[in-house]
Amino acid sequence: MDERSTASRKTMSSRRAAVIAAVLVFVAAAVSGSVAAPQRILVDTDMDTDDVLALLYILKHNRSEFEVKAITVNANQWSDAGHAVNHLYDILHMMGRDDIPVGVGGDGGISDAGVVHPRVGGYLPLIDQGTSTAGSCRYRQAVPPGRGGRLDVDTNSGLRRAFLPQGPRGYRPLRQPTAQQVMSDALSAGPTTVLLLGAHTNLALLLASRPDLRRNVRRVYVSGGAVRAGGNLFTAYATNPVAEFNVFTDPFAAYRVLHSGVPVIMVPLDATNTIPVTEEFYAEFERRQGTHEAQYCFRSLDAVLTRQGRRPGSHGNTASLNSLAPSLPNGYYMWDSFAAGVALSSMRRGEADGGNDFAELEYMNITVVTSNKPYGVRDGSNPFFDGRVAPKFGLRDGGVHSGHVQTGVKDAFCVVPGSKRGRCEDGYTKEVSGREAVRVRVATSAKPNTDESSSLDREFFKSFLEVLNLPKHTGRFNISTRFPYYREVFYKPDFKNGKRGKPVIIDMDMSPGDFISLIYLLKEPTEVIDLKAVLVNGNGWANIAGIDIVYDILHMMGRDDIPVGLGNTTAFGAPTLGCNNSYAIPQGSGGFLDSDTLYGLARSLPRSPRRYTSASSDHPERRQPLAFEVWQSVRNQLGPGDKITVLTNGPLTNLANISFSDTKASTVIEDIFVGEVLGAVYMVRGSELKPAMKVKTISVVVNTTKSTDGQILVSMKSAKLLNVLDNLNSGIYYNILANSLSNKKQSAVIGSFEEQKTIWSRPQK
Repeated sequence: MDERSTASRKTMSSRRAAVIAAVLVFVAAAVSGSVAAPQRILVDTDMDTDDVLALLYILKHNRSEFEVKAITVNANQWSDAGHAVNHLYDILHMMGRDDIPVGVGGDGGISDAGVVHPRVGGYLPLIDQGTSTAGSCRYRQAVPPGRGGRLDVDTNSGLRRAFLPQGPRGYRPLRQPTAQQVMSDALSAGPTTVLLLGAHTNLALLLASRPDLRRNVRRVYVSGGAVRAGGNLFTAYATNPVAEFNVFTDPFAAYRVLHSGVPVIMVPLDATNTIPVTEEFYAEFERRQGTHEAQYCFRSLDAVLTRQGRRPGSHGNTASLNSLAPSLPNGYYMWDSFAAGVALSSMRRGEADGGNDFAELEYMNITVVTSNKPYGVRDGSNPFFDGRVAPKFGLRDGGVHSGHVQTGVKDAFCVVPGSKRGRCEDGYTKEVSGREAVRVRVATSAKPNTDESSSLDREFFKSFLEVLNLPKHTGRFNISTRFPYYREVFYKPDFKNGKRGKPVIIDMDMSPGDFISLIYLLKEPTEVIDLKAVLVNGNGWANIAGIDIVYDILHMMGRDDIPVGLGNTTAFGAPTLGCNNSYAIPQGSGGFLDSDTLYGLARSLPRSPRRYTSASSDHPERRQPLAFEVWQSVRNQLGPGDKITVLTNGPLTNLANISFSDTKASTVIEDIFVGEVLGAVYMVRGSELKPAMKVKTISVVVNTTKSTDGQILVSMKSAKLLNVLDNLNSGIYYNILANSLSNKKQSAVIGSFEEQKTIWSRPQK
């Protein structure tokens, strides 16, 4: 073989090798290019039941495709901040996602000029944001604070503590990441899709304070609004028939998000009204609960249907605005979970082509109405303009934001005499033309199930049940399966051979001082103090869901025998929907947020087998007793000549209701002590404190202005004589309290949740 042919073969061989190498490089590049990075998601939620369904549906998806990078809590609607953030932490713990940061609220504020400080968050709507978290509740007033509203949402109808494991994370004062911080970190790390499942406050604030991050918001999916459908404010329909809850609770924030320039896809009532919870879906869901998350979702859905008396399949239809919708739908709908499905389907298919597996979508020109005509007329309702030289946020006087702003669910301005349909439009996502219009893709209806043999009539129903029951990314455990020897134990002391002391009832609003008072009374000898009951109200320094902390304290002290009565959530004589005195207590740190969580300490308490439970027609015996019912029970157990001593540590609402409902209550009440810890010690050991008492004629100022309402005055015109503690020996007082709390008698039966976990993890003798 000559040198030429040999060289030729070498050349061909080298070319062949080069070609093969090139092909391998190309294939490798193609393969690496086909493995796209997961799409980043940030979820903002108000932690209502439909949010829980949506969150678990999202978390069940493959993380290589969709990666939840952060979750923020909006506490301006259906939940209270402390309860919501702890609920979310426990859901994430069950799902093995303790890595996801959670942000809530913030204690900054907005200046009069509209400058947003970095820590401010969604405790109040933008129109009421000031320099603190204490403010009005004009829109949140539409959400009941008690049963059927925030109480049931905060506790998930009592299911949360009965099912979810308690994770290592919990709200901690001054260390809890704020919504602004968590949102900023998530968006700074790269392009992110935002899902808004509640009011728009948090995102609107972020876009105002960090406009540089707008470029990293790929798209915003909104669960909310009502464009061509009637509104759903069942509590305020007579004043505002067009608004939807998520937009109504902060209309200007929704306006700012829609007008931010970020692409928006909206899933309003127009679409969600076409996906009600049917009998067929409910039955199929009940049958398919193969994972912890599916079980939690079904039980949550079942609880909300039960408490609202909404039998599956009893849904109505929301009439169009043109027909002056006379009533609201009375069923339950897949609001936020359907919106999550629409979002993930659009992201999977590529948002540019507009395709979606679950919903029909079309472009509409809309805006958010934030005030009412006549525009520019100052009537004291609009803090953006009233009393200001220059409007806040640089708004234009005489424009669509400068009219009357709805002041509450019974705003007289909104009422049309002789009509059941109000005239206010705050929170109306309205189709418009002109420069106020924003082009938004809107879901108009849910797509039918393409499988005609299926009992499920919507395509999303099929996906929802399939995803929740996937074996991948499943929940690790619930509270009863987490521990091999888990059992609920009730502690009841034996009083058969002991003498019982003075019958006492403590009435409390669940502030930290109240819990010290409660523990002090439980530490005193039962021969001296016989604590008969605890009454709680949600009209003071804590929201009513703090009743679960009371149960845990009693459980820790071995007193599961003491009944706890649920009191009022509004002032005496005030309607169920009301918040006249809400301005007095901050929503954030130092107020509700800290009191609701006992400054983060509540999660260290052992978990009581007793808890708040909402009303159920199936199990009426499990319903939470009311304060007046507990009062009647204690009174009926009194022996001849026995009388009750009351220590009250909060608003006097419960006692006023008892006195009003039981005209003979005064005949069995021996004394009423007012004064938290000092009141408790004085009630038990008063003579040892070397007290100086004065008798004074007292009157209380009511129904005046914020600056004078509730003042206690010494008035010669008053005929009411009260004993007032004027002085005492403080050294003796502190010694009595310290010695009592440190005394090992009548001490805690079980000290902490960690101790309880240890007991549940080992066999018992």
